[in-house]
Amino acid sequence: MYNDDMTLIAERQAFVAVSPYDLWVTAAPLDLEPTDGMSMADRAYVAIRDRLITLGIRPNEPIDDDLIARDLGIGRTPVREALKRLEYDRLVVTFSRRGTFASGVDIADLAGISEIRAQLEPLAARRAAERASRSTRADLSDLAGRLEAIDVADLDRTELMRWDMLAHRAIYRAAGSPHLEDVLIRYDNLATRIFCLFLDQLPDVDTHVAEHVELLRTIADGRADRAEELAREHVQGFERAVRSAI
Repeated sequence: MYNDDMTLIAERQAFVAVSPYDLWVTAAPLDLEPTDGMSMADRAYVAIRDRLITLGIRPNEPIDDDLIARDLGIGRTPVREALKRLEYDRLVVTFSRRGTFASGVDIADLAGISEIRAQLEPLAARRAAERASRSTRADLSDLAGRLEAIDVADLDRTELMRWDMLAHRAIYRAAGSPHLEDVLIRYDNLATRIFCLFLDQLPDVDTHVAEHVELLRTIADGRADRAEELAREHVQGFERAVRSAI
């Protein structure tokens, strides 16, 4: 169950999700009831993606499309469509005659993922600080306040990662570049999987959440240089924290 604050965030994120595509890529909880503008394949994509990212489906684990379809209460065709998208996202891999599996997590990929994020996350933060509308700035500031009020000790791993993804996707959307947003979402998904593998071994998760608060407020205030700096420090700190846990 999501707490009241988490539900409110999902309902207020109009600046994050305004189209079926946006619903695929945001951290909003999946609603399995019929939703306007969201197909069964869209919903399957979000549900399976969330499980892959938060390790509800473990790396290298086989994926039974029939079992998932029954679990979600939908047909196998939407699930198969979703799995094709997730293969493009590098979250699943399909082998001839063997089936579909959650992609493995190789810690050697961390450096490459972090290198790309260290370049693009600061760019997104700067663009958002420079170009976000007044209403978007207000939403970012509101999200910062809600994140600040979180008691990390009361959250399970899945909820914590949803908050993390929600903060990042809010910034990506505020940057106003669909192409930049698309790339960053893919790499944030891959980074979050690695983060989840070592989450129980990381002592400063509350600090990680607090970094989002300052970054969101800095962007909302339009301080582009500082926002760029904080975003870079956040990515580099993530890599250091994971390496320290290996």
